[in-house]
Amino acid sequence: MVWTVLNLPFGALGGFVSVALTFMATRRGLSISEGALLNGAQLLTQWLKWLWAPIVDVTLSPRTWYLIATVASAFGVLAMAAVPLDTATLDILLAIIAGASLINSVVGMSVEAMIAASTAPEQIGRVSAWFQAGNLGGNGLGGGLGLWLAATLPRPWMSGAVVGALFLLCCAALAALPHVGTRAAHPSRGLAGAWRATRQVARELAGLLKTRSGFQAAVLCALPVSTGAAQGVLTQAKIAALWGAGAAQVALVQGAISGLVTTAGCFLGGFLCQRIHPRAVYVAVGLAMSAVAVAMCLSAQTVDTYVGWNLVYSFVLGLAYAAFTALVLDAIGTGAAATKYNVFASLSNFPLWWLGLLLGVAAQRWGARAMLLTEAAFGFAGVTAFLGGVRLFRARVGPPSAV
Repeated sequence: MVWTVLNLPFGALGGFVSVALTFMATRRGLSISEGALLNGAQLLTQWLKWLWAPIVDVTLSPRTWYLIATVASAFGVLAMAAVPLDTATLDILLAIIAGASLINSVVGMSVEAMIAASTAPEQIGRVSAWFQAGNLGGNGLGGGLGLWLAATLPRPWMSGAVVGALFLLCCAALAALPHVGTRAAHPSRGLAGAWRATRQVARELAGLLKTRSGFQAAVLCALPVSTGAAQGVLTQAKIAALWGAGAAQVALVQGAISGLVTTAGCFLGGFLCQRIHPRAVYVAVGLAMSAVAVAMCLSAQTVDTYVGWNLVYSFVLGLAYAAFTALVLDAIGTGAAATKYNVFASLSNFPLWWLGLLLGVAAQRWGARAMLLTEAAFGFAGVTAFLGGVRLFRARVGPPSAV
């Protein structure tokens, strides 16, 4: 449960942007594609974070980095809420979102480093479930609670202040963790020590990508499989209105109830990954997510179907995130964990970023149904490409030990 609490600020900042700010932006006059830019600015740093992930591995301890990044993230969400939502301030808001997301990425990195240093291989499935319960539960907390606060409080900045205060409370969970050392693997000080530590991180990363499991996991993460990209578009006011849904329904399917549903998906995903290889679970969940998008497309556009299919989508998303974490933890081992984990996270966030922007354009031009079919098509194509590539790879290189 400690991993859940510690990861809440990472998920909640993303939820505040993708749900609360996105819904309020389109309600206040921004277009659907402009609303998609808010989430795009948040995800931009999430697929580039491998560039600064080595800092967590070679400088301060993960615990210290967690404190610094969580406090800074609290101020970041306050700054987001304080900026007026209109076209004149859109550039400023996008810059704040990108900067706050960059800082917030260190929250996730530090938790991932602590997990990798203290998790036995046989516990990967369980830990992945608790970890992603914090990510997705936090997304529901930051999105649902943030939207409710933004819609009810007299001043916009107040919603950011409340969410930021909750971030700070999560730091208390560090007291329940064993100590994770400061640069334990790289004790040398000064520039020379930092350079040696960075080279060691690079060697460990290169060695990982030469293994069969590491290479296949990297390829799978880079494909548009199990992205959940449609969720960010479905929360926009203009899209939700096509089903007759308003702020109450969006807060419902992206708030507390959604958090419980995604958490249930995380635990089922973790359970499956304890018994089936995480790579197989991740591929199967990718197909399931595409099937859900098709089913929602073909259903009648009513408030009930909007709520129902969004909750089903959230459940499958929980499965996907738990499978992703188990897939990565299975591949990376313990050394240079923040860097290696975030290389995979960056790979998986890249299709989430570009597909989310593409889905926003599709919804703007051709409607919500076409947007859902677009996501499903990319998901099916990604799984097909991966399975075909694995078969070709095995036919060419021979035994499993080959790269």
